[in-house]
Amino acid sequence: MVPYGVLSLIVASVALFSVPGLAEPVTVDGLGPSAFTAPGAFPTSVYRHYYNSPKATSAQPQPVISDPVSHKIYPFDLTNPATLPKNNTHDPHILPPRASSGQLLESAFAQVLSIASNPTFGSNNCARCQAALQVGKFLAMAAPEEGPAFAVRVCEYFNFNADCATEFGIFQLGSVVTQVIANADVGGLDGQAICSHFLSGLCPAPTATPLNLTGWFAKPKPNPLPAARKPSGRRMKVLHISDMHIDPRYANGAEANCTSGLCCRENNLNTQSPNKTVFPAPRFGAYLCDSPYSLVISALEAIPVLAGTERTGFDFTLYTGDLVSHDPENQLSRDYVLYAEAVMYDLFKRMLGAGPVYAVLGNHDSYNQAQDAPHSLGGALAERFSWNYDHVAALWQHEEWLPQYAVETARAHYAAYMVRQQDGLRIITLNTDLCNANYFNYINMTNPDVSGMLRFLTDELQAAEDAGDAVWILGHVLSGWDGTNPLTNPTNLCDVDRFSPHVIKAIFFGHTHEDQVMIYYANNATQINAQTAVAVGWIGPSVTPLTNLNSGFRVYEVDSGTFEIMEAHTWKSDVNTFPQLDRQTAFGPTFEYEYSTREAYGAGIAGWGPNDPLNAAWWHLVTEAMEADHSLVTKFNTFQGKSSIRSPPCTGDCIAAKICYIRSGSVPIAKKNCMSGFGSVQ
Repeated sequence: MVPYGVLSLIVASVALFSVPGLAEPVTVDGLGPSAFTAPGAFPTSVYRHYYNSPKATSAQPQPVISDPVSHKIYPFDLTNPATLPKNNTHDPHILPPRASSGQLLESAFAQVLSIASNPTFGSNNCARCQAALQVGKFLAMAAPEEGPAFAVRVCEYFNFNADCATEFGIFQLGSVVTQVIANADVGGLDGQAICSHFLSGLCPAPTATPLNLTGWFAKPKPNPLPAARKPSGRRMKVLHISDMHIDPRYANGAEANCTSGLCCRENNLNTQSPNKTVFPAPRFGAYLCDSPYSLVISALEAIPVLAGTERTGFDFTLYTGDLVSHDPENQLSRDYVLYAEAVMYDLFKRMLGAGPVYAVLGNHDSYNQAQDAPHSLGGALAERFSWNYDHVAALWQHEEWLPQYAVETARAHYAAYMVRQQDGLRIITLNTDLCNANYFNYINMTNPDVSGMLRFLTDELQAAEDAGDAVWILGHVLSGWDGTNPLTNPTNLCDVDRFSPHVIKAIFFGHTHEDQVMIYYANNATQINAQTAVAVGWIGPSVTPLTNLNSGFRVYEVDSGTFEIMEAHTWKSDVNTFPQLDRQTAFGPTFEYEYSTREAYGAGIAGWGPNDPLNAAWWHLVTEAMEADHSLVTKFNTFQGKSSIRSPPCTGDCIAAKICYIRSGSVPIAKKNCMSGFGSVQ
């Protein structure tokens, strides 16, 4: 298709632009106005070339994107809402090499010994599941090309999934499953975990494997701790955005109330009304859909105005992962991931102003989605995802956000890196796919740090302590809250406890799409009080409305001397109003000030002045105030969904559960202490 308005295209370049918006005159102290209404018309100057008319409101704009790293121009078919791919036949779907007879013999013997020593065996479903995995293992090793077909047939026979061929075929997760079964100790802990997590709970969940701390730390924790850093009195502005989930395949007018999966797609219907659209997808988004271009641009237009950073920019920005939309596996590809990365990092650079963006990979920012292979697996499998690490590292370098040493670390270490600012603050980022329900994490589970991610984090924290620097840690999948997100291993919150509060000043996550917080305590929360609270994990609200949430973002006020968070401001846009914005171009979404963290929760905290930080001790005192005044939990529950009209109320057992989640920095603590079932408002 010839790009709209372009007869000849050599390079798709982009010009800086400025689009006026409508802002309320009322201001929040030190910030911009209390609300900003984005223009209704799409700013056509954002991109030079388009595949369609960007002025039309009947469809989302389709800009011509040139990757600054590869210089590749992404074709219209990649994002055309009318031509969704059925399968990704372009990218390689790598299978393991065929095992020799000697390897088969040795593996069979080792697995027999492992099965014989496993105390869970007997006449039970767990034993059957692990024995079946043993069969699958030898098939995967001897005839890997049959692995995906085997997975599909087993899945269909036992009804493990509604569409087994789509889930486990060769063009989907079939190659991943075959790789994992071929490499896992299916007769031992790996197999038990696979049967527990992926196969209908046929085995009990294995207990966590503690990290062996003997010799883990180069030095003991200083006693007494170093003198606290002195406040400067100057406050930095730091933006926290998360979970954009841009959907370039979003189809205006498609079904926004589909029966299952990602809505606002031309191929996804409401089965109760297959021939007539129940709820046409609004131009700016809907509760069951990811972010269309129009919502992404509107949010980025609003942020500098509302934060009062149009002229100065932010000191820096945190992006805690998930750029890519929630497509089913068969519609994803490497190019689709690379496209989202190129688009979003470019928009951050051009629309947020000065200041670096420190970003992490989310579980959707990979192909296959949510998969990353530990380097310890060795061979080609260990480098299976290096294409992605190389690309994001090059993009971060291209945008001039990272120095060369950090770029090299990101290429070599799963896109994780450390960057030291001149003011003495170090940003350490982690790829939390290595502690999430990533299939490759189920290989060698007896080692709680098989990827080396904790080793990397510990070494970087030790270097920061030696230099007298402070640290912020960034990840995507949170470590605790209600315990439903990451893997259980490791149980030791060793790095947080060992290096807090004198080194670690704050921790940031995304992933849930909700506005949440959690507290880390000393000694794995054996005692929970204000004195043992050592660090805070801030979970940032998402821009995407999926699922049943409003769109939002947050700005922190940070003391430039202590790097403690002094205030947190959150804004939101009411997705329920988006349908009213169709059929006109005068107005777009309104992002408005939702709340001040200090004002919302701090009124009852005795002895805490306006210049005291919102640290772990303060948050613990907030939870004590919540126990005395349940209206604070109600308020927290409202803000958790960004004031969405679809968020359920929190009453009864939910009150105590919510407080318990805030006090749970790891999975084992949440599972031990908290009632389940109240973690989300979606």
